[in-house]
Amino acid sequence: MEAILSFISQHQQMIYIVTLMVFVGIEVIGHVPAVLHTPLMSGANAIHGVVIIGAIIVMGQAAKDNYPALALGFLAVILGTLNVVGGFVVTDRMLEMFGGKRKSPKKEIRNPK
Repeated sequence: MEAILSFISQHQQMIYIVTLMVFVGIEVIGHVPAVLHTPLMSGANAIHGVVIIGAIIVMGQAAKDNYPALALGFLAVILGTLNVVGGFVVTDRMLEMFGGKRKSPKKEIRNPK
């Protein structure tokens, strides 16, 4: 328990900054108009692509017996990949909504005699 309290007291400013970043992020995202959602989603996909590459590099540089670093790197790669794929799926669906309806070719009906 003393180790946790010591960590908190040593990194108190960083904890405040992260907490404020969370609240500012929630406020900014909550006020994004629907028109800007698709471009912002594409930007977020690009950022998460960088996160995936960074996690792969960190995993490659970690020592073979450093299991927490390898586990966190693996988790970052998996979650980043899921976020990128999910973001592209959502962006594709949103763009389909603006594309309009496509005309399907009419099938010829033949009357057998």
